[in-house]
Amino acid sequence: MFATGNKKMLNILILDILEQYSDEDHHLTQQEIIRHLRAQYGMDCDRRSVKNNIDALKEMGYEIETNNKGAFLAGRKFDNAELRLLIDSVLFSKGISQKRAKELIEKLKEMGGRHFSAKVKHVCNLPELQHTDNKQTMYALDALNDAIDQRKKVSFTYNTYGTDMKLHPRRQEPYIVNPYQIVTNNGRYYLIGNYDKYDNVSHYRIDRMTSVCMLDEKRKPMSDVTDFKNGFSLPKHMAEHIYMFSGKSVCVKMVAKKHLMNELVDWFGKDFKIRREFEDEMLVEVKCNEAAMRFWALQYGPYVEVLEPAELREEIRESLKEMWEKYTDCVE
Repeated sequence: MFATGNKKMLNILILDILEQYSDEDHHLTQQEIIRHLRAQYGMDCDRRSVKNNIDALKEMGYEIETNNKGAFLAGRKFDNAELRLLIDSVLFSKGISQKRAKELIEKLKEMGGRHFSAKVKHVCNLPELQHTDNKQTMYALDALNDAIDQRKKVSFTYNTYGTDMKLHPRRQEPYIVNPYQIVTNNGRYYLIGNYDKYDNVSHYRIDRMTSVCMLDEKRKPMSDVTDFKNGFSLPKHMAEHIYMFSGKSVCVKMVAKKHLMNELVDWFGKDFKIRREFEDEMLVEVKCNEAAMRFWALQYGPYVEVLEPAELREEIRESLKEMWEKYTDCVE
């Protein structure tokens, strides 16, 4: 709430009213603006003062349209479609708590004014979606951003769910990590970093972190990490780590059904090659994290056959054998 009674603030109060109550379909007359000023701020003024202050706001660069219907704020930081996109991103983000998601959505709704808020009032009435239980996630994001910017190491407690459905520390001593990048994958935030004892890349779920603290010690240079020796390409890294598993990437050759093209592009982008085409199948070559490829091949098992590397093919065969044994035990 603004301080009231100060005529020098009249243009700011008028701008606030236009932000709240006007848009292209809802114009405010000078008399309506006067009524809002009196009701919300206890400020009295005449129609000439309203006109003069709107003209002053226009000169200051605000996009305010006036016509015989009244005035409305034509230019906002975000239009309705952009705000809806941001609201949906928050709503379906699994990396922030339900409480914080609702708070952020309310702030975004306010940026569109009262009429926009009325259009999306159903958003917070949706069924409870999956959000993290960790209330420290936003703080962790902030602390990690600062550490990445200042090239400092971070320490944190890394947690895992117990059978009581609560987060518990994976171990007593904190993790000490060199942070390099924050990414999102499947609605969750991940830290791409390096665990000090090793020279490879690790991924950490940020919604599983608590007690995040930036240390005074400088982080390890990226050039000292094996996976970064030839530079770091985020799109390439994400395409190779579809489930955000750590570990080596390998060149995979597989036969896939042609109708799987949409899924291949969804998961790997366009960083795969079609070496040969058959009637309804194709020979595909892609570089991917080995552990992730095993899960992916099992997920699309009826439509994919991994040919190389031989070790991965054998791991998939063993996994299928174990699955077969589990399910055949149930057959009478």
